[in-house]
Amino acid sequence: MKLRPYQLQVARAAMDSIQKGMGLTFSVEIARQGGKNELSAHLEVLLLTLYMAGGGSLVKCSPTFRPQTLISIERLKERLVDFGFDGIYRLQMSYILQLGNARAIFLSADGSSSVVGHTADIVLEIDEAQDVSKEKYSREFRPMGSATNVTTILYGTTWDSSTLLEEVKQANLELEGKDGIKRHFRYDWQEVGRYNPDYVRFVEAERQRLGEEHPLFRTQYALLPITRGGGFLSRQQIALVLGEHQRQSHPSAGSGQAAEGKRTYVAGVDLAGEHEPELTAEEATGNRRGRGHDSTVITIAEVAAAGPSQPVLKVVEQYRWTGTPHSQLYGQMTGILRDVWNCRRIVVDATGIGQPVASFLRQELGRRVIPFVITSKGKSDLGFELLSFINSGRLKLYRQDGSGEYRETMFELERARAQYRPNQTMNFYVDPQEGHDDFLVSLALVVRAAKGLGPREAKGRLRES
Repeated sequence: MKLRPYQLQVARAAMDSIQKGMGLTFSVEIARQGGKNELSAHLEVLLLTLYMAGGGSLVKCSPTFRPQTLISIERLKERLVDFGFDGIYRLQMSYILQLGNARAIFLSADGSSSVVGHTADIVLEIDEAQDVSKEKYSREFRPMGSATNVTTILYGTTWDSSTLLEEVKQANLELEGKDGIKRHFRYDWQEVGRYNPDYVRFVEAERQRLGEEHPLFRTQYALLPITRGGGFLSRQQIALVLGEHQRQSHPSAGSGQAAEGKRTYVAGVDLAGEHEPELTAEEATGNRRGRGHDSTVITIAEVAAAGPSQPVLKVVEQYRWTGTPHSQLYGQMTGILRDVWNCRRIVVDATGIGQPVASFLRQELGRRVIPFVITSKGKSDLGFELLSFINSGRLKLYRQDGSGEYRETMFELERARAQYRPNQTMNFYVDPQEGHDDFLVSLALVVRAAKGLGPREAKGRLRES
């Protein structure tokens, strides 16, 4: 079997435990796209071959049946064909592959799945173990191998200290210190890259795009856990946002439409709730800490280029209305987005009462308006995208101008907190007791608006001399 040295190390340790009946539990961390699933499939082919006469069952579970479990089934079928078992293995009930008297049973570890009754007497595999519930594993999967003291392998990438994979990893490291038997295997992107130069080039590009401290780069490639809770941005990250360009009230000066046509502007629109009372003049100018009043915020950014598919955003203007009903803002928002900046793309918070505003703007401004409903998953995606722009230095705020908008933006960046969830999603927010996150969310929406965009190119023909 053609496996890389680090894959062979895991396979040999697993086979030793299986054949000697040691019943060890292994934790295996391999950087994303480093060959974890190929290792698993090759090991399954080997075990089915060895047990095809004597019989037995191996069980593999994944966090979801569709697509993860189905992908595992298809991968094993492909490897069985590669090793000459085409027409010999059989598929039963869409989730069991049988080779002779040996079976590979593929199950979902989703909380609602029914898996009780299956037995694992060859090996028990837990794929993407960082996403599998500890309770589900302990109550329903772990007992499957109790009668035969089955060897168990948990595969995945790191996330935080609360996951099943991290818990097993720490237990394994403690046991290793006592008996010297290696149970935890960790291969980050640099180890994987020793055997695949193309992989190194890909990950280095991801590091440049996301930033080395981005949660997804840290966990999926560097295999470094994140800390739950705490600040969303460090002081170093906030420093990366500080730009040197001046704030603008209109597109860059030049010869009218010709100059403007060479620039691309995008907008992020975060909409306030409308259930709040009218504000005093002082509250409307920004002194509203802890009072519960949020604002409608529009962030305008110019899109510049930093290479292929790597836009740089320069925030050039921000608008804020506090305590003003949406119906009274329609004309102003339309004028700003179309007549002043001629924004190429506008992402609008269409959550709840924001939906009719987004619909109005789309009717007035056309397909350039993209409604965005902020769900738990959607908010997580916004947060990760915002971090990738910040970490790579591709989001710059205008130079400090003493304005209330600038002060509020900096306040929200400094007070923003992050909550990382077990399912590898996150939330970012400002504690309501401290203030609001209107400017923060508007920044995230303007980053989403720039996704896949580059600056406009001047079109025309060179005049012959």
